[in-house]
Amino acid sequence: MPRLSLNKTELKKQRDALQRFQRYLPLLQLKKQQLQAEVERVRREQARVREAGQRQREAVNGWVALLAEEVGLETLIALERVEVCWDNIAGVPVPVFVQAHLCTAPYDLFVTPPWVDRAIESLRTLLALQAEAVVLEEQLRRLARELRLTAQRVNLFEKIKIPEAQDNIRRLAIYLGDQQTAAFGWALEAKRKLRALSAVGEAESP
Repeated sequence: MPRLSLNKTELKKQRDALQRFQRYLPLLQLKKQQLQAEVERVRREQARVREAGQRQREAVNGWVALLAEEVGLETLIALERVEVCWDNIAGVPVPVFVQAHLCTAPYDLFVTPPWVDRAIESLRTLLALQAEAVVLEEQLRRLARELRLTAQRVNLFEKIKIPEAQDNIRRLAIYLGDQQTAAFGWALEAKRKLRALSAVGEAESP
């Protein structure tokens, strides 16, 4: 902690700092609350995507044994790109899932087994859910990082900066008050001595 300069300039500096901290703290607290709410929202979205993926996998389990029949299914569908847009949440830029662009290779309907159509649709759904899960994970990473930094700033203001400034103001006020009282006492004493000297001078005058 830097050493205090025991003067009125320092007292004003500390009071200005306290006002600044007290003005910023509610804004930081509001941002923290917004980020907490957004983190919870993203976690709910992640749970939704996980559950949807689980349901899709369970639906596939009934006929997945048919995949043993070699049709080169892994070559029929691929994820080309994930389309996202960007949003600003509590000052944090985050990606928002829009769509998974999937490429399905042409295949002969007369040669491939009839279940291939259903398998491709299921895989399309699973790939899209996986892509959305990746985007949500990035959202959560960014928001959680900003929440951690904001919480640190809130704690810094609440537990260190504001109490420190308040204590400095109290100490300076006491010191300057004591100095003012002492100066007033010295002034009275000087005035008394001047009067005494004046009285002696008048007594010695003829």
